[in-house]
Amino acid sequence: MRADSRPLFVCVHGGSSNARAWGPLQNELALLGHRSYAVDLPGHGDLADFPAAYYQQPQDLAALAAAPSPLRGVTPADNVRHVVGVVRRLAVSGPVVLVGNSLGGLTISAVANAVPDLLDRVVYLSALCLADPAMLTEAWDVVDDNLLDAAVARIAVPRTGDPGVVRLNWRAAHADPEVFAALKAAIMADSTDHQFGLLLDSLDPDETYAAMEPGALVRAETWGRVPHTYVRLSDDRSLPPAVQDHMIRTADALTPHHPFDVHTLAASHVGYFSRPRLFAELLTSLV
Repeated sequence: MRADSRPLFVCVHGGSSNARAWGPLQNELALLGHRSYAVDLPGHGDLADFPAAYYQQPQDLAALAAAPSPLRGVTPADNVRHVVGVVRRLAVSGPVVLVGNSLGGLTISAVANAVPDLLDRVVYLSALCLADPAMLTEAWDVVDDNLLDAAVARIAVPRTGDPGVVRLNWRAAHADPEVFAALKAAIMADSTDHQFGLLLDSLDPDETYAAMEPGALVRAETWGRVPHTYVRLSDDRSLPPAVQDHMIRTADALTPHHPFDVHTLAASHVGYFSRPRLFAELLTSLV
């Protein structure tokens, strides 16, 4: 196979999301002449068997609460193995730029630790980046005034099975204008209601936050060798700028001679869905 000198962008989704969220950005990248691949992490996306009650109208909330999760037994190591496998297959055809958003930042960090020589760059789009073990066990010294925690509490589905898995009824927002507005303000305020409705309908109900574990910590001797970019989103109300900046400073302290290349966009947490051209132009400018 003849290698292509142009980079191939491999995109890793955030919590409760999947490969579909990257569709608008992939279209814009293609229009700029670049290739891309959007990953479905294990237990997510088109191949996951989510509860039928999530999609039925009207919803059977009791059945939704009782249904088992496709994330049962899925570990952070499974996510890393899956993405490493994708990167290995794609790296033979050209340089790979690994891109992650939100919770997906933990996976791309671990992948960069595992296969630094296969990556041309790793890019965090307002994504979690943990560089100090204390970030896993202690309160962060930063004001986190996010709107997301309160908004998702309104769509949480109480359940007892599958410890560690959180189930969110995103589709309930369509029937409650106040919940819809709260979620939109937290996640994608720079979109139309129609665009945000499309995003809601693409989201998965289940997520596990077990990825907040030591394997997600970036390491200077591996991750630190890979050029790394942080794209600050100044209008982000899910992972506010102060939190983003704290992660950047902590990572830079770990690799002071190889700090983050930092860029700022006036965009929301999932602005790459509502304003994909802005993000595509930035990503392609990095390479």
